[in-house]
Amino acid sequence: MEEDSSIIKKHKDGDPIAFEDLVLAYQDKIYNLCRYMLGNAHDAEDAAQDAFLKAYQALPKFRPEASLYTWLYRIATNTCIDYKRKPVFESLFGSSEEGGRLIHDRASEDPSPERLYQSKQIDRALQEGLGKLSPKLRAIIILKEIEELSYEEIADTLEISMGTVKSRIARAREELQKIMQKYREQNP
Repeated sequence: MEEDSSIIKKHKDGDPIAFEDLVLAYQDKIYNLCRYMLGNAHDAEDAAQDAFLKAYQALPKFRPEASLYTWLYRIATNTCIDYKRKPVFESLFGSSEEGGRLIHDRASEDPSPERLYQSKQIDRALQEGLGKLSPKLRAIIILKEIEELSYEEIADTLEISMGTVKSRIARAREELQKIMQKYREQNP
């Protein structure tokens, strides 16, 4: 993207505001990715901040022929996976009250209390389902289905082959379908 290369050039030339422009351009997408990966606002804020710090430190090494967007997503995804590896980190979509809602809540066509309750229950089941996936499968399904990245962007972001992307997406969808089927059976 033209704007991205301009920001990078300004940053390399010593402009202190340039990186701020980069953060402003991508902060919502990176935060949302972290929120879906980690499940609560506090950890997502920390991970997004850490990801941008890592990006700031690595920006001088950034190759202009690469996509800044996928480069940032790779950093954020790896940061979230690192957070999940920390032994003190609570389980995904954990027990805190503040982690109950995601940034991208689906709008209900019928805002009746019953419909809102049902939507929250489905969101909670989906969050729990995502939490049961391995970090690799969780990352790939979030990048594909929530962040709507192409297969090529996912391959670049996670530094894996196109075949691996396709097989992991299929495996993640299959596991999520099984989890959601169990939920439907238990909650008719």
